[in-house]
Amino acid sequence: MNSKYAPLFEAYRLNNGVEIKNRLAVAPMTHFASHENGTLSEEERIFIGNRANDVGMFILAATLVADNGKAFYGQPEAIHVSQLPSLKQTAEIIKAQGAKAILQIHHGGKSAVADLLKRNDKVAPSDDQESGARALTITEIEDLIKAFGYATELAIQAGFDGVEIHGANGYLIQQFYSGHSNQRTDEWGGSREKRMRFPLAVVDAVIAARAKFNRNDFMIGYRFSPEEPEELGLTMEDTFALIDELVKKPLQYLHMSLHDFYKKARRGADTNLTRMQLVHDHIAGKLPLIGVGCLFTAEQIINAYAKGWAEFIGLGKTVMINPNIATLIKQGCENEIITHLDPEKADHYGIPQLLWEMCVKGSAWLPPVKDKNWSPLDI
Repeated sequence: MNSKYAPLFEAYRLNNGVEIKNRLAVAPMTHFASHENGTLSEEERIFIGNRANDVGMFILAATLVADNGKAFYGQPEAIHVSQLPSLKQTAEIIKAQGAKAILQIHHGGKSAVADLLKRNDKVAPSDDQESGARALTITEIEDLIKAFGYATELAIQAGFDGVEIHGANGYLIQQFYSGHSNQRTDEWGGSREKRMRFPLAVVDAVIAARAKFNRNDFMIGYRFSPEEPEELGLTMEDTFALIDELVKKPLQYLHMSLHDFYKKARRGADTNLTRMQLVHDHIAGKLPLIGVGCLFTAEQIINAYAKGWAEFIGLGKTVMINPNIATLIKQGCENEIITHLDPEKADHYGIPQLLWEMCVKGSAWLPPVKDKNWSPLDI
């Protein structure tokens, strides 16, 4: 290994005593490959089967906790006990590669896809004419909180090392916290404190599930998006307030979702500083932070880590096209890392068919495509 990259392979001990072997994490990647019933497919098995080597943590794709929240074709599920064998296989595939297996638990809210909801209504914190979602009743809110807890129980029984609560990217949990999407006037909306009730109730339900199994070694993380563009959307100030409450909980890490590791704050904080630095400074060492954001090469990864704004570096798009990226860095072969997907090599990456078709068409949330007019730094 080039000594320059050695810091990426230093171990980190979490506050519950669990040691993560290095500072590299595979970020959750939507793969559109599970069976219709949310269980593991052969395409999915191939996709995750060789991408966890030499990384510390592997966070699985957003996994559904309730039938009325499915947001992706081919989305994995942790809803019913019948899905437990599939979840066990998934955990085993990751752990066999030497990484900690983390199940990300998710509900789409108003971003769910109507055709995938099994005749259930599309639901959200408030009525939403654009998406066709209706406001959740109080009983339904309570049921969804329990659903996150039950998904955690399934993850524990399946042998996962932890769960990550998906409170980012405009899905249900973030919808509750956002003043833009949450227009409720009851105990679940209105003030910032009331809008925060649902995210914190989900956290408490997940913690309670862990306590039920007496599994202090089971990790719990929380992923969030720091800002929204809408006038009433989340600001950095809102994110700081949420962090202040999250660090009081027995969580193991926080994970900030960003398209650009170096993106500066929009409002609610010093706009001359990056969101990553601002959040890390606000956490003030109370929990480790996973930072992500368009980091493709070994050089980009170590430079981001060296900023000191994140204890772990999450990798997504680069792992799609470099399944063995951590091994390449570890073995001193970082020059073999590629930064563009080659559409002529469909059999090279182990990417499921539907996702491959999306990759070839190109999109900012997918890896850059060879010979198209963009680069990793342009996204």
